[in-house]
Amino acid sequence: MNTLSANFLENIYTSQKEDSLHGKWITYKDIENQFSKYAPKFDISQIGTSEEKRPIMQLKIGYGSKKILVWSQMHGNESTGTKAIFDLLNCIVTSSEATFLKILEECTLVFIPMLNPDGAQAYTRVNANEVDLNRDAVNRVAKESKLLRTVLENFDPKFCFNLHDQRTIFGVEGTKNPATISFLAPSEEVTRALTKGRTETMNVIVSMNKMLQNIIPNFVGRYTDEFYPTATGDNFQKLGFNTILIESGHYPKDYDREASRKYTFFSILQGIYHIAKTSSFNNYKDYFNIPNNDKIFYDVIHRYADSKNDIAYQYEDKIIEGKLTSKLNKVTENSLISKLGHSEIFFEGDNT
Repeated sequence: MNTLSANFLENIYTSQKEDSLHGKWITYKDIENQFSKYAPKFDISQIGTSEEKRPIMQLKIGYGSKKILVWSQMHGNESTGTKAIFDLLNCIVTSSEATFLKILEECTLVFIPMLNPDGAQAYTRVNANEVDLNRDAVNRVAKESKLLRTVLENFDPKFCFNLHDQRTIFGVEGTKNPATISFLAPSEEVTRALTKGRTETMNVIVSMNKMLQNIIPNFVGRYTDEFYPTATGDNFQKLGFNTILIESGHYPKDYDREASRKYTFFSILQGIYHIAKTSSFNNYKDYFNIPNNDKIFYDVIHRYADSKNDIAYQYEDKIIEGKLTSKLNKVTENSLISKLGHSEIFFEGDNT
């Protein structure tokens, strides 16, 4: 497989990272001034507006026959992929590396960096009308869902990258590591059959996992492929558009999702490069060697000598007076013996 080297990825990321974007709360105001610097190379257009009339922007580049659609922040509070997209856009604009020239020669790329700007502003999963866009692929009651489907049908991509964030509860099965990146080739129907589209999607994921295992071994998981009848990825896959789901997760001491941002960037670039360089997407079986996601983590665990009285806590993020704040909430759990904390505090004696 065509695997980018760790040194190349580290060097290009360090030189091209978009430093104006940082942390988890990324709004349209944070990105609106970015588009002008891409205008010399990209075809930039406003494809519509959100329910609250915020612009939804699209950037298009390349002249190859392999069409790739990438979107982020269909959940407003999941911004890691958005940051990674702008890191990649910087690479395309400024780098003369052969990697990017090859991508533009073989591929035509369309990016929608922020599909749900209203949810981004409020730091919520849903849009302004409390619609989960990732469960609105069938009815399409939301303006944003209609826009995405229109772009999909007009552009007719071979591959889609659907970028999300996952909660800190997920670890990599068989390890004590958080699932920093998780991948999914969505199912097309309830039997989870291995259709041609799914196996082609798996092939691209295999290339991304191979690259990441050279850099963060055993920090990569496989998201559940349970079929969700109204989900975006499942329906796009069913319609014949190969959809790669990337879930950006937790990395130790990385609550701002800056480390996972880097590995998301690595993954997107590796995936697109693999598509550009590959003529056959038949090899997919190593996809099933990626360990499953496992719900084994809490953010904080207080450990006591009598382990029956251990206490778990999870962070809850909220916007308070214009700032993103995180509050630890106690979690009810019968037993924490088999659970792990991203932070664990040990107390002498029993919790009585």
